Amino acid sequence: MRNATGERATLAVFLSAALAVLTVGCANTGDGPSADTPASGVTSSPGGVSVRIAGIDLAITNAVAHLDRSGGGTLAMSVRNNSSVPEHLGMVATSTDGRGVLVGGSSTEGNGSLSSAGILLQPGSIVTFDADGNGPSVELPQAQSTEARRTLPVTLQFGVAGLVHLQARVSTD
Repeated sequence: MRNATGERATLAVFLSAALAVLTVGCANTGDGPSADTPASGVTSSPGGVSVRIAGIDLAITNAVAHLDRSGGGTLAMSVRNNSSVPEHLGMVATSTDGRGVLVGGSSTEGNGSLSSAGILLQPGSIVTFDADGNGPSVELPQAQSTEARRTLPVTLQFGVAGLVHLQARVSTD
């Protein structure tokens, strides 16, 4: 009998590498869908990305980086996990060498809660990340806004899906 944990780990590593290769060129700063949109299972446009590969079905929508003039802010987004297994958002990074700080939701267990694996995303659920205090949030201490920038390249690291790149819309305060 094969080791299911080992197979999942191997699949996660393979998919992380595949997603990294497929999403190269995601640094488009235009308003429309990227001309570099990867084929087969990954589609993106400013503010969102959808990943449907090998049993993974994730969609990130309404991604907006709310940035202040000092270079910090928050990342708001909705993440839908339509896969059959739980997922965890373990890390958020921006193109300006900023690493996001994950903050768990008001519940210490269940969907949106923070553990050592990251923010839990149950199968068949949608988790909304914002700074209102009800759900989980992502703080961006070093995102460094510029007036001309309309999108911010963001990398999300998931436990199963691996690295996912997207262009968050920018809102400056």
